[in-house]
Amino acid sequence: MSTAFQGMSGWVDPASIPQRRLYTGAKMPAIGLGTFGSDHVTPDQVAEAVRGAAAVGYRHFDCASVYGNEPEVGGSLESILRNGVKREELWITSKLWNDMHGEADVIASCRKSLADLRLDYLDLYLVHWPFPNFHPPHCDVTSRSPDAKPYIHANYMKTWRKMEELVDSGLVRHIGTSNMTIPKLKPVLRDARIKPAVNEMELHPHFQQPELFRFVVENGIQPIGYCPIGSPGRPERDRTPEDTAPTEDPVILRIAQRHGINPAAVCIKWAVQRGQTPIPFSVHHYRENLECVTSDPLTDEEMRAIAAIDRNCRFIKGQVFLWKDGQTWEALWDMNGEITPP
Repeated sequence: MSTAFQGMSGWVDPASIPQRRLYTGAKMPAIGLGTFGSDHVTPDQVAEAVRGAAAVGYRHFDCASVYGNEPEVGGSLESILRNGVKREELWITSKLWNDMHGEADVIASCRKSLADLRLDYLDLYLVHWPFPNFHPPHCDVTSRSPDAKPYIHANYMKTWRKMEELVDSGLVRHIGTSNMTIPKLKPVLRDARIKPAVNEMELHPHFQQPELFRFVVENGIQPIGYCPIGSPGRPERDRTPEDTAPTEDPVILRIAQRHGINPAAVCIKWAVQRGQTPIPFSVHHYRENLECVTSDPLTDEEMRAIAAIDRNCRFIKGQVFLWKDGQTWEALWDMNGEITPP
């Protein structure tokens, strides 16, 4: 492993970061930097955070075309590689957005992300959401597309076949799913030629998704957790009155005080020790987020205490993807154990 950036203030040896082994045998760093800047962080600020995170030891970066900052992030990745980090030491993810599920669009969209990120290949490419529904950026949660469609497995598999072609061509090393449910994943696993390597999903102490978590792990799929500290910076439009705050939970606060760390670091420690890969975004605290997973682990008792504070509180509900009048967001998540019918 290269020693680029070694000796810089706050540097964490990437070799000390826990790794996840995918079913292919590939290793993925067990913590990454998310790059969704929400509404309050500019693309240039995200790109600066990527450069800073690499300088302190991050090697895993979670990107997406819809975040609107891949060209800027690509400039940072180019700089990181120019400064001595080897491409094989990085783990770069991007995602296919909902308006690019068409069979003629998947490969073109991936190539666009590769060009923007200034890379020859992606380590991981995800189908960002299972719904091929477009909505304008920054729209309100009540916004609905007149062309919105439900999840239809046969259509998703047409998209997935093109994802598999990306692996065949070498443009992508692994493919995966995101924002899926057990009823949707079961037929994908049955019908896929190349099965998902990961499922990216909302995971934090107040939304632990134990059933889905167990399902993906038992099927050899690595869980990647977004909103690992509860997404305090999410847009106002995504907030609802019933939302809670994991970093304000008394259990998290007591553990943080005991370890002398901030509550967000407790959430990240818990995520890595539980077995998921958190991808927190931060402009200012990325070093602390990385450092916390390399030392002073939570005790078994503390892990059990956090397991007991699950409130089943989903922050990212996806209302804009609903396809019928009168539906509530629960229809997107197959709450009764079956794919919600059209």
